[in-house]
Amino acid sequence: MKKNFPILFSLVLMLFVSSCNEYQKVLKSPNVDFKYEKAVEYFNEGEYDKAYPLFDELLILYRGSEKAADVYYYYAMCSFEMGDFILGAYHFKNFAKTFPNHPKTEMAYYMVGYCHYLESPSYSLDQDYTFKAINDLQLFANLYPRSDMLLSTNELIEELRAKLERKSFERAMQYFNMEYYQSAVVSFNNVIDDYPDTEFREEALFHKCIAAFRLAENSISEKQLQRYIESRTAYLEFKEYFPESDYLKTLDRMFSNIDQTINDLKPQS
Repeated sequence: MKKNFPILFSLVLMLFVSSCNEYQKVLKSPNVDFKYEKAVEYFNEGEYDKAYPLFDELLILYRGSEKAADVYYYYAMCSFEMGDFILGAYHFKNFAKTFPNHPKTEMAYYMVGYCHYLESPSYSLDQDYTFKAINDLQLFANLYPRSDMLLSTNELIEELRAKLERKSFERAMQYFNMEYYQSAVVSFNNVIDDYPDTEFREEALFHKCIAAFRLAENSISEKQLQRYIESRTAYLEFKEYFPESDYLKTLDRMFSNIDQTINDLKPQS
């Protein structure tokens, strides 16, 4: 094997040099159609780093021609395949606006949303691209309600919304754990109002009850009566929605004297 290594290395080196020489000839060729054919060939072979500069040049050379749209779509796809999803989304959106009647326009609208979907980070980070992805995918669904990609589009939207739902709940829990009970109550209400079918509904209502009770406990005397009443309302709401919940034992103990507490705080006539 060691004896054959120099020969193998030489063959690989020759192939590499030959490939580089061929690519340089394509780059320098004055034949526009030849460049386009080679660019498509490189793209189909997955050599996007070679195809991209050619399509970049062909954008100008084919401007105003029948091939202009095809060149631009390949150009956008190269950005996507090379992992530059933000630039890809920009080019796909621009393609859709520039060539509204092209056969690839439907896919371009989808790819705008999909690129932003791929840029959407973990729920704990900033969710700008999550919102962008949802908006773009929803636009696609509205424009092409009979598309073959509608099912996958809706699945992506649901996944993205679940991420926002998780972030909303975790933000509320953060306020709760930091004992910012007023902010926690507001945030848990937001979770429940914004995501009525959330998987975190039971936990959100449970922690809202505790936060509301703690808020009342720590309030100045002028605000205690109203806040205890609100905490009791939260408690009764929880019992109505989750009568079999394991959390009820904890809440029952906490609210066992709530009616008496409220009566004691009411102004005496």
